[in-house]
Formats: sequence, C-alpha cells, structure tokens
Amino acid sequence: MYLIPIAWLYVAVMMALAEATNPQGSYLGALFTLVLYGLLPLGILMYILGGPARRRAKEKTHSAAQANEGPETATGTESPRVPTVGEK
Repeated sequence: MYLIPIAWLYVAVMMALAEATNPQGSYLGALFTLVLYGLLPLGILMYILGGPARRRAKEKTHSAAQANEGPETATGTESPRVPTVGEK
C-alpha cells in the first residue's frame, strides 16, 4: 500500500535536489518544490486512502463500547456509563 507514496516522495525529493543543485535554482525553490509537489499532495492522498481504515477503527471502538455496556450488574442496577463524544 505504501509503495506508491514512497516512490512519489522519492521523485519529489529528487526534483527538489535537482532544483537546489542547479546553478539557477535556489534552496527556497527546492523547498517549495518538495512541499508543493511532494508533501502536500502526498498528505492529501494518504488522508483520502486512510478513510476506510479510520472508519473501521471507529466502528470497532464503537462496538467495543457497546459490548462494555453489557447487562445489569449482580446488584440489579446498571453500571454508570460515560457517554462518548458527540453522543446525545
């Protein structure tokens, strides 16, 4: 899964290196090349591709929280439950 982002980052670093070592290039140009061609698009891509994994983790914690609610205790009273964030 990480092969494409690693290759993308490698190409962006090589582009930034070429910009920095070029006689007409600058370090500032290399920085902008790295950020605008490498890090920013890569961050957006990884955020979008990580959506299903975040959704599965959220469902897993939600189902674990529901399992922890469980039936009444031996005394016949329900155990106190702290509501999750965003729950009404």
